[in-house]
Amino acid sequence: MQRDRTPAGRAGRVTPGKLMDDPDRTSPWEGILPHQDRLLRLVRRRIPNSQDAEDCVQEIMLRAAMHRNLDEERVGPFLTSVAVRLCIDFYREAERRKRLLQRAFGPQQSETPEEGVCDREFGRWLLEQARSLRGREQQVILARADGISTAEFARMHEISVKAAEGAFTRGRARLRMVCSKALE
Repeated sequence: MQRDRTPAGRAGRVTPGKLMDDPDRTSPWEGILPHQDRLLRLVRRRIPNSQDAEDCVQEIMLRAAMHRNLDEERVGPFLTSVAVRLCIDFYREAERRKRLLQRAFGPQQSETPEEGVCDREFGRWLLEQARSLRGREQQVILARADGISTAEFARMHEISVKAAEGAFTRGRARLRMVCSKALE
């Protein structure tokens, strides 16, 4: 059995198998390549584009080959763990790009002029409904319509942020109910 040394030089856990960079091995790929098909199936279930899935599997195998102290018996779990994390990273990157594009090009315009007119009329109608609310709910909804955050509203009216958020939530719920009744 070999001892795995931590960076600080202290003795680490005892590893039962050979390390991937063992001089007796001809190549670290011997322990990695048998997992390729399983990894491809695993990643394809999570990433719909087959080219992206194949790229991900190649990245996984490369990371494992570059890992110098990887225990031969732990290659499978290591590859699975890296695969899942790379799939998560794939979706994080896609979401980041989507948000960046939305910021760069602004909100999408209505597809037709008629939709734009309908959206503006619905906004006017909803603002009228907000004015029919009572008390703090009306105040906070109209403040949000003017671009004032609930925290700013709370500070201006000398109430807690929690109270302002509660009034805003109740006001939105009432407006949703009014909308659903109007659609019925």
